[in-house]
Amino acid sequence: MSLVAPSSILSSSSPLTLQLRIALPQRTHPSNLPLAPRLNRNLTSDLSSIPAYSRNTTSVSVYCLGPYGGGSILQDAGAASLVMGGAYALVSTFDKLSQRNIIKQNLSRKLVHIISGLLFMVSWPVFSTSSGARYFASLVPLVNCLRLLIHGLSLANDEGLIKSVTRDGKPEELLRGPLYYVLVLIFCAVIFWRESPVGVVSLAMMCGGDGIADIMGRRFGKLKIPYNQQKSWAGSISMFVFGFFVSMGCYFQKSALSLLHNEATSF
Repeated sequence: MSLVAPSSILSSSSPLTLQLRIALPQRTHPSNLPLAPRLNRNLTSDLSSIPAYSRNTTSVSVYCLGPYGGGSILQDAGAASLVMGGAYALVSTFDKLSQRNIIKQNLSRKLVHIISGLLFMVSWPVFSTSSGARYFASLVPLVNCLRLLIHGLSLANDEGLIKSVTRDGKPEELLRGPLYYVLVLIFCAVIFWRESPVGVVSLAMMCGGDGIADIMGRRFGKLKIPYNQQKSWAGSISMFVFGFFVSMGCYFQKSALSLLHNEATSF
């Protein structure tokens, strides 16, 4: 028995079709074979077209339902590589800018916080419409998650990474805010993906709202919140206002590209 996958059916719009070649003895009807009932029960096949007394080898079309055709997996793998390279280039760029004192370290850290997550989310249209595309997209924050774990546990040393995403330049800080950040990216990509506005709004508030709150709070945060003196009115208000507009912008982008389910368009 051999499997042959015709190139004509490898497409993202149709299920993957395999040619199952079964060697049949001479003068043996396929219904008498022990394999035939299993094919009828577990696979979509058509044995009625097989001649009873014809050839030694018969081809049966078997449809294997799965998330991928031949083109989608290549598209998603390429998209994941492209986004991963862009994320690495973004962090490296802000690291060099902070090292040359073009921008301050705290500002560099917050700009990475804002831009990296939003760019990750707006890159989702690059991936295919396959149900498995979300897992390829989640590889991008997953790689960063592993990177943070390695350097946060001091298994390796990367001063540029530590300076660009931590407050005080300590490796253990990578295991707190930055690690939680990428875990949220993974969660929203896998669970909500492009099918629900919940993930879009969550990431927009975390990346845009929380990121701008620190910047505005440091510059205009003289008036503190009474029950939390470490937070200011300027930062808190900026988080909700900026987060709201970023959420709407990302939502309308997904809606315009018809990436959200019809049920979500009433949001």
